[in-house]
Amino acid sequence: MKINKKIIFLSLLTIVLVPSLCFAQAAAGQPTDFKTIINNVATQLKGIGAGLATIAFIVAGVMFLSATGNPSRMTIAKGALIAGVIGIVIILLSSGACNFINTLTGAGGSCV
Repeated sequence: MKINKKIIFLSLLTIVLVPSLCFAQAAAGQPTDFKTIINNVATQLKGIGAGLATIAFIVAGVMFLSATGNPSRMTIAKGALIAGVIGIVIILLSSGACNFINTLTGAGGSCV
């Protein structure tokens, strides 16, 4: 029985994202406009991304420790470390990009 990796990835992604979208609703007393909902979803996704980047760092560290000088395993560990760094950079740049777009459009406010 062959397991399709795409199906597993999409099902895990759905399991992670559906609760995030449910928690993206506005808190009591807050307006429920579209911008508030988008900001709440962005906040949830940034938290998930930060968690995944942290896991990438941990996996890369374990891979470096278990490589025992094997060059091919060291290359894979470096790739995992670079993936973690790229993830953190994307998360940090996303807030700046959101604020920049709000400034250009005159929407006001800031992204979380």
